[in-house]
Amino acid sequence: MSRIRNAFARRGVYARRRLSVLAAATGLMALAGLFNGPAAQAALPTPVSAATARTYLASLTVATEDRTGYDRDLFPHWITQSGACNTREVVLKRDGTNVQQDSSCAAVSGTWYSVYDGATWTAASDLDIDHLVPLAEAWDSGAGEWTTSRRQSFANDLTRPQLIAVTDNVNQAKGDKDPAEWLPSITSYRCTYARAWVQVKYYYDLSVDSAEKSALSSILNGC
Repeated sequence: MSRIRNAFARRGVYARRRLSVLAAATGLMALAGLFNGPAAQAALPTPVSAATARTYLASLTVATEDRTGYDRDLFPHWITQSGACNTREVVLKRDGTNVQQDSSCAAVSGTWYSVYDGATWTAASDLDIDHLVPLAEAWDSGAGEWTTSRRQSFANDLTRPQLIAVTDNVNQAKGDKDPAEWLPSITSYRCTYARAWVQVKYYYDLSVDSAEKSALSSILNGC
């Protein structure tokens, strides 16, 4: 009987140890969830460093903006990228999680996290593809002198940090504003935003106005 009691006692100790291990693991998983929070899914191409962006910004021409003659149709956008997929659908696929597309390449399901405002969406219709440097802003800054082909390349640029899927009404509130007039409400994203803005303007040899340059300098100096 003593042997039997000892065997049961040992089993009880092992069981309690297993429960303790499971409880600890569960606690760690819960803590990880609390500290990690929702992962930002947007896969904007990584912009240049803040130091490089400051160097680029210093070299940009400072000029008054001129919107004379601007028309959004002068920037052919959402062109076909591959098969049935246009630029919008490529960005939705890139920036989402578990994105499923139908035979016409339209996103029919998935999850998207908008880095501008911290909202999560499960319907592609709730998202706009933001031109980080807006088309009208580009026109104001020198794109009015470009060929249609170059404006098309700018409006569909998947290589530079120029296109990103974000909450539609946030994008509409941004409109054609530059960083002196509008910034993402998620302050931790503003450094990335400024770095990307400067990189795009530098690559396309676009000018900045004085207020825009001042706002960008302030952000980049705090990165």
